[in-house]
Amino acid sequence: MKKIYIYFALLIFILPACQKESTLEDNQAPTAQPTALAFRTAATFPETFELGTKTSYTTGNITLGSGSWNFTDALIGTSTTDRKTGSKSARIQNAGKIEMNFNTPSGVNFVSVQHAKFSTSANSTWQLFYSTNSGSSWTQAGSTITTSSTTLVTTTFTVNLTVAARFRIVKLTGSGILNIDNFLIDEPGDSPTLDDNLALGNPSNATVNLATPNNYLLVKPQYVMSYNNARGSANWVSWHLSSAWKGTAARCDCFTQDTQIPTTMYRASSSSFSGSGFDRGHLCPSDDRDLNSTDNAATFKMSNMIPQAPNNNQITWGNFEDYCRTLLTQGNELYIIAGGYGSGGTGSNGGVTYTISNGLITVPARTWKVALVLPVGSNDLSRVSTSTRVIAIDMPNTQTVNAQTWQYYRTTVDNIEAQTGLDFFSNVSTTIQSSFEAVVDAQ
Repeated sequence: MKKIYIYFALLIFILPACQKESTLEDNQAPTAQPTALAFRTAATFPETFELGTKTSYTTGNITLGSGSWNFTDALIGTSTTDRKTGSKSARIQNAGKIEMNFNTPSGVNFVSVQHAKFSTSANSTWQLFYSTNSGSSWTQAGSTITTSSTTLVTTTFTVNLTVAARFRIVKLTGSGILNIDNFLIDEPGDSPTLDDNLALGNPSNATVNLATPNNYLLVKPQYVMSYNNARGSANWVSWHLSSAWKGTAARCDCFTQDTQIPTTMYRASSSSFSGSGFDRGHLCPSDDRDLNSTDNAATFKMSNMIPQAPNNNQITWGNFEDYCRTLLTQGNELYIIAGGYGSGGTGSNGGVTYTISNGLITVPARTWKVALVLPVGSNDLSRVSTSTRVIAIDMPNTQTVNAQTWQYYRTTVDNIEAQTGLDFFSNVSTTIQSSFEAVVDAQ
């Protein structure tokens, strides 16, 4: 399993020396898989609490998407003041708890939990416990957590168990009320992989053909693009994103000419944007390719850049890039395509600029991105369904774009296809495509 990288709002808690819940028997190190267990696979995680209904705080079992859970002084919250990513989340009061009635079929790398204060309640403190003997005894994982935010925050506990286990969340006494959502268990067998950057389709049927210089296919290990010689930049760049692509390589800031572009075509240099008032804006981001220095350097090829207004690149667009990476911590992988269209943007120099570099690079009027989100798994194309989440954004390439958050610029895939002439996800059946391409993401 690749190391999981957590962003600004994310806290990582490493399993310390075993801590014993005071009412439980002594903890023993896991040595063997228990027998006669009720198994569920981690493929059913994250547990989103969307499939269950429990309207009272009385103790009881509830069947959720991942299996049977016991709720004590807890219910499924559906109100507008429950903090959640869908329509439901778990809500715990007093010294309540939620607990799995089943075990994972094998070991566990980490557990990730999203949490927030319900409504305007006081702060809550809580703990995560695991059991390797079907609930006979429990051991605390990580530290005691204090929830003080009214928006969901992700906390990840690294447990590194090699045997089957089950988990419980126990709220400590106090007046606060706690919301829990997107409970993710990661097993060793669920490790993300480096998948095909063009697995879901070639949006413009680009080919390696000098006769079509404005739709010329460039294939790199890190991403794939359609290069447009007339615009001096890409029509689109497509890449796969999972935690397997993440590492510790530093941002190289090594902007270089892309020598893969044929010599008969225009190649932007590292200085082609100088003095223009526009950033060298990545389509495939540097932070999406930091597994090693080679991958990171590939994102600094000038073919991967478009002239982007600084407030677009650094703020609104950048915030959406960050959001896509946070989806990895919820057990997802993504297929992303990005580009620009039209001409005429407003950079830091003011006024509308249509081209730079002596007319050889077109400044796009709009920048767009489409992200398809799947739970981590294999055979990705076959797993795309009518319920698959797809996020499409289309924003003006101006200095005032940051007056709104990236969510404001959400649109439909159909709309971006109409503006660009591209066909996204062409390898997916048209029936499935039509089910999500006409929908504006609202999560």
